[in-house]
Amino acid sequence: MPLTPLDIHNKEFKRTFRGYDEDEVNEFLDQVIKDYESLIRDNKELTQQVQALQERLDHFSNIEESLSKTIIVAQEAADEVKTNSKKEAELIIREAQKNADRIINESLVKSGKVALEIEELKKQAAVYRTRFRTLLEAQLELLNADSWDVLEGKTGTEQ
Repeated sequence: MPLTPLDIHNKEFKRTFRGYDEDEVNEFLDQVIKDYESLIRDNKELTQQVQALQERLDHFSNIEESLSKTIIVAQEAADEVKTNSKKEAELIIREAQKNADRIINESLVKSGKVALEIEELKKQAAVYRTRFRTLLEAQLELLNADSWDVLEGKTGTEQ
């Protein structure tokens, strides 16, 4: 058990015939008591400071651990968002490619139909032109026919 200032104060020494000067010893003991009390006070204050600093250190260690965990969770969340974004982008691209292919195929089918219609219209126009030419030639032939000369009162020699 450590020595206390009270132990020093209450300590009594045996008296001998040619011993130390009692007043001098008591003064010295009083000085030792004061210094010892001061050291105990300082030690107590330092112990309290160490305890307070240890508590702060523990607090900051907990904060550091929490921040580390938070950073890890945030990184994992960011990685997950990034992965999901890539997947969604790939899905959008595939969907866009499908739509583009569908639109191209529909356009090709429509252009094929339009080309067939154009060919059909060209054929019909050629048939119409031929019939119209035939009709005009027939009409011209009628106009050039001698029967008109008779109606007009012309004879074959007057032309």
